Amino acid sequence: MTIRYVESSKLPTSWGMFEMHGFEEVETGKEHVVLSMGDLDTDAPVLARIHSECLTGDALFSLRCDCGAQLQHALHRIATEGRGAVFYLRQEGRGIGLLNKIRAYKLQDCGADTVEANERLGFGADMRDYSILKPMIDHLGIKSIRLMTNNPRKVKALQDLGVEVTERLPHQSGRNPHNTNYLSTKKGKLGHLFDDEDGSERS
Repeated sequence: MTIRYVESSKLPTSWGMFEMHGFEEVETGKEHVVLSMGDLDTDAPVLARIHSECLTGDALFSLRCDCGAQLQHALHRIATEGRGAVFYLRQEGRGIGLLNKIRAYKLQDCGADTVEANERLGFGADMRDYSILKPMIDHLGIKSIRLMTNNPRKVKALQDLGVEVTERLPHQSGRNPHNTNYLSTKKGKLGHLFDDEDGSERS
């Protein structure tokens, strides 16, 4: 997959001033962005979040998932530290797209969990491609990463790309009565690591 850097601009947010970097997949035209703060091109590991687009959670305030809360929490953590990056990948619905995600939601309304719904539609449980990250990381001069994630697959994906992950930082936020089953499925079927309500982390 060939990724082309397009341009960068300032992006003021509620958490502070970020730099927004635009990238395009040459073969598909799909667009991705990185929001960065501070100098990333140093030897110090960069606080980072790999965030897959979730229109329903990020922009429409859905409580069916924890995506919007995770995005905001990542921006807050980076702003507090003064340095870091959010890789915002346009891979809606773990890679199945927005309209198929709505179809999957309908199946969940009828009792399927998030993995079963994707599979009934003929998709894998997680269709995301993380190989697109490497050219973005190289362009920004990032040498190693402290990754905010509950998903060990993201850590492995970066390591498989030759990116050093010095630390995995738990990134849990946005739990509510509407996404309890969703989070349980991510933990039980997708291997995500979550803290129990008493604060102790379990695999």
